[in-house]
Amino acid sequence: MLPSAYLRRPSYKPPKLFQKRFHLLIVRMMGFVMARRCQLTGVVGRSGNNISHSHRRTKRRFEVNIQTKRYWVPSEQRFVTLTVSTKAIKTIDRRGVDAVVKELRARGEKF
Repeated sequence: MLPSAYLRRPSYKPPKLFQKRFHLLIVRMMGFVMARRCQLTGVVGRSGNNISHSHRRTKRRFEVNIQTKRYWVPSEQRFVTLTVSTKAIKTIDRRGVDAVVKELRARGEKF
């Protein structure tokens, strides 16, 4: 690992090959990346392949459509911000926000 003095230098640039990986490592260490995971369904992204016309395969990610949504919870008289997938938004509309929040609290989810 590089000393923190290198990170503060504006002139320091990691080698081209490692720039993306290095950037992701630093961002994760600093805690800026939020997991793309639905709080209600627990669904996460999957990996797969891009397939070109010549049928060459390169790795890719199939990410989940995660939305940050703010709901008014009448029983608690306050807003709750949830990180949910679009399918979970429909589930909340069907079941009601009170029932969903009660289930999430029983599971120990923080919001």
